This record gives sequence, structure tokens and C-alpha cells, in this order.
Amino acid sequence: MITPSLTSVCRCGATALSTTGALIAVATCHCDSCKAAARQFDEMGAGPIIGTDGGVDYVLFRKDRVTLLRGKDHLADRRLTADAPTRRVVATCCHSPMFLDFAPGHWLSFYRSTLGEQAPAPSMRTYTARFFLKLIGAWAAMGFRRPKLPF
Repeated sequence: MITPSLTSVCRCGATALSTTGALIAVATCHCDSCKAAARQFDEMGAGPIIGTDGGVDYVLFRKDRVTLLRGKDHLADRRLTADAPTRRVVATCCHSPMFLDFAPGHWLSFYRSTLGEQAPAPSMRTYTARFFLKLIGAWAAMGFRRPKLPF
């Protein structure tokens, strides 16, 4: 899906990132890790991150299609454990969760709420972090190729 440039902005407006080009997916994650992190954000005063369906909405973009517009000094990592490969990045100016970065991955998962009215609707649901690991493992096994289907 080709999308226009989208802007992810924290609640107070001091931190913003821009995305361009095709997004990878718009997904709602129901894994325990995403819900646990969302509950921590809520306790920090970020407001509710878990949607009415019990999941956390993300818009996934390739890392090479993301630009920081402002607020670098406000960005801080939050990890569920010290050795977790997933870092959730928060704008400390107003405690807004901005994006999730699975460090070994090639994408960033923006919290859909930071995109405001321009945010595309979720098109899939995931239930475990293992789902994403399987996708990446399969892509690696293919030599990171994207072969064309003959049909």
C-alpha cells in the first residue's frame, strides 16, 4: 500500500517523525509483551494504548523510510527486560509512546495513535511475538529475496 508522507507526533508536539513511501502493514498486536508495555505506559501517564479490542495498534514502516523531524533529546528507550531485543521508544517531554523497534529487524512499528486522523486502519491482528520472528526467519531462509510468483 502506497501512502502519503505520514507524521508521527507526541501529545505535546515537541517530538515528531516523518514516514514516506509504502508502509509494511497496519496491525493490532495482542501479545503479552505489547500489552504489558502498554500498561506501563498507562501508569506513566501516557493515556490508554490498549484498544477496545484488547490489542495495541501499530503502523509498520521500513527503517530507511523514517526521518526524525524534531525532539531527538526527548526520545528514550523502554525495555521490558534489560536484554530484550525490543525497545519501545517514548517521548519523555509528555510520556508519549512513539514507536517500537525490534532491533534486529528492518522496520519500525509506530504506535498508530501518534499518527492522528491520518492513521490507516488496522488490516491484520497478531497474537504473539513469535509470529513476527517466524516471518523474519522465513525471509532470512529465502536469502532476503522477494521472488515473483508465477501466478
